[in-house]
Amino acid sequence: MVQASLFSQLASVNPALLACLRETSAHLAAPGATRLSEEQRALALGIARRLVGDAADRLDGAVDAAALWADWGTQGLPGATQMAGLCFARAEEHRWREQSVRHASDAAPHGVEPIAPVAVPTTAAALADDPLAAIDRAYLVLRIADRRRFDALGHPEVAIDDLDLDFFRSLLLDIAAWALVRSGKDPAVAARLGEAVRGALARHDPARGIDQAGAAYHAALAAIGVQADSAAVAIARHDWPALIALAAAAQKYRYDDMALALITAEPAQLAPLLAPLLRDHAALAPLEGSLAMLGNRAVASAASDDYAAALQARAATLGDGPEGAS
Repeated sequence: MVQASLFSQLASVNPALLACLRETSAHLAAPGATRLSEEQRALALGIARRLVGDAADRLDGAVDAAALWADWGTQGLPGATQMAGLCFARAEEHRWREQSVRHASDAAPHGVEPIAPVAVPTTAAALADDPLAAIDRAYLVLRIADRRRFDALGHPEVAIDDLDLDFFRSLLLDIAAWALVRSGKDPAVAARLGEAVRGALARHDPARGIDQAGAAYHAALAAIGVQADSAAVAIARHDWPALIALAAAAQKYRYDDMALALITAEPAQLAPLLAPLLRDHAALAPLEGSLAMLGNRAVASAASDDYAAALQARAATLGDGPEGAS
């Protein structure tokens, strides 16, 4: 349903983003190092900690999640490079949503609270058959999926069901391997952990994730041709989860990929990203304003001193050198 990750594509033309992802990876691999802004460090590490804890809890009590994090939080995380993109994207999305609430008087409430969807026409028969119209139900499912991306205290996290299955498998195996080593590599423990990993993977349910919810919401709106109107209303209301979900579904990307693409976009790049949804580019103004207020944002222009990377990115768009010219 979705294309491959956008992270590598975005980083290849955005030196600032590439630097941030490298620093996030290095920070997760060595949490004691001082890199990124203090806010970005704390958010990324907190998201990683909650993700590791949630994954460990899926192993049927076979792993001491507190001891696991005490070890990894000091020594560094296996697979930090893979985790960096997820944690950085989720952290930046959270920073964006939080600052939007602080700076825009007409912004949505706290990111985990529901916002009324745009009103859409429904038939009397549909209302008679179901008190909730299909669009209302789809929007509610989207909000519920988004709520799963916060813990009980409202801190941002990556929902397990939003994870790519291959990444989830790798994370579970890293956790189980840690527990096995801690047990002295007991064969009986290995068998028990192996079954726990198998069970956790069997319970993995992407249908509960935000990607599926966003696709269903987009499809419900598209069925009566109001997806563009809904995107414009989402921008006006600063309902960024709805906008990200609609844009991701329209472009067939993952939600976290699209969130990072929007957050790191230059103003001129926003219209192409949202072209399938917006007819009136004037509707982009609140989005541009909100993104402009986000401090320490990894836009390409923020890396003005990284001329080597900037030249490489620019050269890649110019084709072959003189020897290839006719």
